[in-house]
Amino acid sequence: MSAFPLPPGSTIGILGGGQLGRMLALAAARLGFDTVILTPEPDACASRVATRSIVAAYDDAVALEALSLVAGVATFEFENVPALVVEQLQALKVEVAPGPRALAVAQDRVDEKTFLNGCGAATVAFVAIDKAEDIGPALDRLGAPALLKTRREGYDGKGQTWVESHADAAAAFARLGGKPSILEARADFRREVSVIAARGRDGEIAAYPIGENHHENGVLRRTRAPAHVSAETQIQAETIAARILNGLDYVGVMGVELFELADGRLLVNEIAPRVHNSGHWTLDGCEVDQFEQHIRAVAGWPLGPTTALARVEMENLLGEEIDAWPALAAEPNARVWHYGKGEARPGRKMGHVNRLSGL
Repeated sequence: MSAFPLPPGSTIGILGGGQLGRMLALAAARLGFDTVILTPEPDACASRVATRSIVAAYDDAVALEALSLVAGVATFEFENVPALVVEQLQALKVEVAPGPRALAVAQDRVDEKTFLNGCGAATVAFVAIDKAEDIGPALDRLGAPALLKTRREGYDGKGQTWVESHADAAAAFARLGGKPSILEARADFRREVSVIAARGRDGEIAAYPIGENHHENGVLRRTRAPAHVSAETQIQAETIAARILNGLDYVGVMGVELFELADGRLLVNEIAPRVHNSGHWTLDGCEVDQFEQHIRAVAGWPLGPTTALARVEMENLLGEEIDAWPALAAEPNARVWHYGKGEARPGRKMGHVNRLSGL
């Protein structure tokens, strides 16, 4: 096991080669770290900015052994890395942050909401669904319509469907492939917000100002931050995040997605045990952005300040929208982040732009 804090010149392993891995590698380089990316994709966009890449399946024993020989610590850019892989790395004496419990909890929506409620973070009411026949009694309890989601591997609006009535139960379950699911009560919320928070190895917690999120077709379209919220709402979000981070003995950055209800209460929608799309505004709007914060945390460094220096509207650039980079670059208050991906498929996140204004 490595001794912390890791000094500059150490190597950080990153599981995943997408845009989050890319921005983590860039942040690590600023602090003097080398990075090694483990990814099954031979042309991963993170690989082009990292010190080294290992192209292999995440559970490839030879690849994990190679990673273990160089990495002082390992982390991951997305939560669908098998939790078993983290355990394999730990068996090879590699410190992994966040740890396997956070990964396992976030990978199963029933486990996630059960954990959240257990640590005092409220969610919508929910029922585990194993078969179509479970949906009717669950609707009696939760009311209709209700949102049916697969328990595992859904993202960006995928793996979910509304159940409008008892008559729709069987068809809804079939639409999700008959997979184990969760039925969630409809949230009567005013808006969707999120808080990005970090916890260091010493238990220190730092939270960023709340961001207000807008989705289209299940995909985050834009985040405006700092959001116009009361001090009480910011404190409420920070308290929720702290309960979650401490409950998981977490190390690193986490995204906490929230519903703001009409009465001001916040309910947790879901957590992401990693840097998060709704935190991209911090790259140009804060003293220390979420990617540097994550590297600081996993390397055992002190957490940096989360103070906002500007108000930012972050907009995801999907598919061919990335081709507008010349016009975007000409905007004096815009900061373009191009992920360096190849094919601009419809809906694919190719980059984002941060537009800055005064606080």
